[in-house]
Amino acid sequence: MVLGLTCMTCLSLVLVVRSDPCLIISEINADNPRLDTTEFVELYHTSGQRASLDGYTLVFYNGNGNVAYKVLDLKGHSTDDRGFFLVGSVDMLPKPAILLPPNTVQNGPDAIVLYHTSAARYSEKMNVTAFGLVDAVVYMTRRTGGAEFLAEILTPGEPAFVEDETALEGDESIERCLLSDDRWGFQVSLPSPGKRNNCTPPASPAPFPVITELKLGGGQVDGFVELTGAQAAGPLVLVVLDGRTDRVSVSLDVVLTASRNGLITMTVEKTYMKGDESGAVAIYSGRASDYPVGSPLSQIQPLDAFVFAGPGNKPSANLTEMLIPGRQPYQLSNRLREGGFYLSRCGVATWARDPGVFWEAPQTPGQPNQCPWPKICPHSIVIPGGTDSPIHLPPWGNSDFLINELNTDTPGAAEDGEYIELWHPSGRRVSLQGIWILLFSAHNNRPYREISLSGHFTTSKGYFLLGSDRLVPAPSLRLPPNTIQNGPDAVALYRSPFGPPSASQRGIPTKGLLDAVVYRQRGSDREAQELSKVLTPGQLPLLEDPEVLLGDEALSRCRGLYPYDLSAFSVAPPTPLRENSCPRPPPAPKGVVISEVASGQWTNHSKQRAFVELYGPPMTDLRGLVLSVFDQKSSVVAIALPLIGSIDQDGFYIIGNVTGADQTFPEGSTVPERGAVVLCYDLFSICRGGTALTNSSLRDVLVFSDNQQLLSSLSTTGGRQVIPALRSVEDGPVSLSRCSCCEVRNPFSWISSSPTIHSNNICPSFAFSSHIDLCFGPLSSDWYEQSEGCGGLLKAKTVLEVADYLEEKCHCGITEMYLQGANFSCVSGWLRVWGRILAISDHQKALIIQTSHMNPSANVCSAPTMDHHKNTASALGLQIGLIVTVLLLLGTGAALFTYFYRRRRPLDYYTMELSEHAEGLSDL
Repeated sequence: MVLGLTCMTCLSLVLVVRSDPCLIISEINADNPRLDTTEFVELYHTSGQRASLDGYTLVFYNGNGNVAYKVLDLKGHSTDDRGFFLVGSVDMLPKPAILLPPNTVQNGPDAIVLYHTSAARYSEKMNVTAFGLVDAVVYMTRRTGGAEFLAEILTPGEPAFVEDETALEGDESIERCLLSDDRWGFQVSLPSPGKRNNCTPPASPAPFPVITELKLGGGQVDGFVELTGAQAAGPLVLVVLDGRTDRVSVSLDVVLTASRNGLITMTVEKTYMKGDESGAVAIYSGRASDYPVGSPLSQIQPLDAFVFAGPGNKPSANLTEMLIPGRQPYQLSNRLREGGFYLSRCGVATWARDPGVFWEAPQTPGQPNQCPWPKICPHSIVIPGGTDSPIHLPPWGNSDFLINELNTDTPGAAEDGEYIELWHPSGRRVSLQGIWILLFSAHNNRPYREISLSGHFTTSKGYFLLGSDRLVPAPSLRLPPNTIQNGPDAVALYRSPFGPPSASQRGIPTKGLLDAVVYRQRGSDREAQELSKVLTPGQLPLLEDPEVLLGDEALSRCRGLYPYDLSAFSVAPPTPLRENSCPRPPPAPKGVVISEVASGQWTNHSKQRAFVELYGPPMTDLRGLVLSVFDQKSSVVAIALPLIGSIDQDGFYIIGNVTGADQTFPEGSTVPERGAVVLCYDLFSICRGGTALTNSSLRDVLVFSDNQQLLSSLSTTGGRQVIPALRSVEDGPVSLSRCSCCEVRNPFSWISSSPTIHSNNICPSFAFSSHIDLCFGPLSSDWYEQSEGCGGLLKAKTVLEVADYLEEKCHCGITEMYLQGANFSCVSGWLRVWGRILAISDHQKALIIQTSHMNPSANVCSAPTMDHHKNTASALGLQIGLIVTVLLLLGTGAALFTYFYRRRRPLDYYTMELSEHAEGLSDL
């Protein structure tokens, strides 16, 4: 496909790496399925040629005891013609140069180290040493752990590699691959003894496209850019930028349907950029019309980007920082090449926007890249993911790891129950790549222990535990007993992907600080002043008081998710890898309700802001209440905010990122477009979890979502939600406002209106009312029977059904509250509604009048129809009356006939005698 793209002068790549080739450990297979008969260790000389191994020694260390269990002197051996050398089991193919008995290479926690010095220095059962070290691999499995000491000695600042035996079906090995620039890492892949490792770049993480190949033209030919196709990403645009002006040179729409093997190639015309100058190529969501030629660099983050620097001509810092933050541009040299040269994505790093993953390689448009084996030596050994793309954090915004629980002093002299528990607010399994824990001593304000957590993951619930080796449950990272000092000291958590935090900053590091806890013993708070000043400014150190509880105790996070906030911690029973057992909150404040809620996503108005307003008795202390915000997308708590302070003198308390707020939302969090707001009174862990809330926990609830899971879990709302009606307000922000003072957890108390922060809510008023006169038939097939006849129709349910019917026609926010001025009467199963219908503004009043004048539907009748039904009923009554009159006349005529008949015929004595006998029998 030919679309014009940029032509760049044909220059070559200069890698800033060590020029001399070296010997490295390139692959290890320590654990085979069933019997360990194909174990091996592969060495590789980065020259790619035969090289002598004289002077090298290979040592195998056991992590249980940290002593050598196998030593191999490589004197007299050499690599093959391609630079490979194998040590392995007798049964494996190709045949190793040095044969080992089956099950020689241990599974971990262990280490394999390559030394270059006199072989006489190394022997079996010797202690681990770094003297003469050339290369080392420390590894363990998720089941074993325990390689921390080996890693500290052999690969300081980097953790042991965790081999995941479940990553592949069948056998797998630990392979060294280049990540980016000159940084190496390890990955689990299919075994490839005596061959190039399977260092294929990862597949594009759908739905985001990445640049996979570029051609930089030499001024005579066009260039091209190849990228992965991603249909789910929507429309895409390729933008070429001038490195001198930071302006768009050309922008081209990406045709997603023109992919070949999932790859899209776009040709660049040679007239847009000169290859001896700096520039950039970026992929954005959108269309070419969004990035016109000559427009300045967009502030929108690209999906992927490649920035290059011409000889003696660097791109601006603005261009580099915006497109590839934290990375260096791709440096070009003065050496020209006819026809251009080609760059392919070959580094196995999973992150995007990094020119360092590109190497010079043959052009393969529409095909997998053909990456050469790198001829550079390891500059630093890191594990893929150290500077990966941002971790997925739904639904907690930009929140990062926190210190969740700390137990620094356990009963007895052994101190074998100490631990530090971390927690990620996503509540999910998250990588700890680049995370460090520093243990500080207040005596010299320096870290006495730096611990890298790279290579580890949290549990499925977001917890990570490091502590004494006898701790139950077993920690993921074991520490020797009595490692964590009792105080005055500090524990600090950092994100530092490029090494120990102390290496980049003198004194007490603050760069990359995620969270910190400064703690003390009785009478020692002044000794930790310097640590408190830097790590937790303005706060006194915590006291883990052993007299509070019988037995052991811990410092547990109970009141909030703000970092460096010591007020969030309480002394509580230890609960490693479980919900914290926090003290019960004080008695619930009375009379506090949710008064108004708004989301910043409900309208596009410039003044639309997210906030929650509470209302209650002035100066009421809010301690013990937690504001929980649920997001419909995940049906879990997006914000859990312990409330502080008290209601103001006017009865209001505002939470949100708005002017005059009493408390703000956590960074990166807000009220979602659809969800729920809950005023919770319970343990913070329960309010945060949101799954075990009871009637006593739920002080007030507003559900603005039709998500059935939310409605059922917050069942006290009666299964009814309140959705903001945007038409209720004319061209302005919208909020949901309570208009029934203190009836909590009642969805019928809410209407849509304009926000009124720190003042009385706008509610339906007679000042904006209009006349209504409607007649309704039964609103459902069983309506008449369920309402027990005509009299039952005037129940509250009927008022609600009428309000819902009107709102369905108007879409302007009508609720039953708007019908306070209406009269209801019922005749023969038909309902008449007349009187005044309220409104909150002239705008809404006009919409209601327009709705009431609409043509009636099948179940709405006019006034004459009502009269017709009244007349029918009257006729029926008249017919019944006539029948009764006729029957009375017939009865009267029969009585008169009998009387006159007896007057005309006298009785005979015989009959009289019989009658007397009959009377006697009757008396008897």
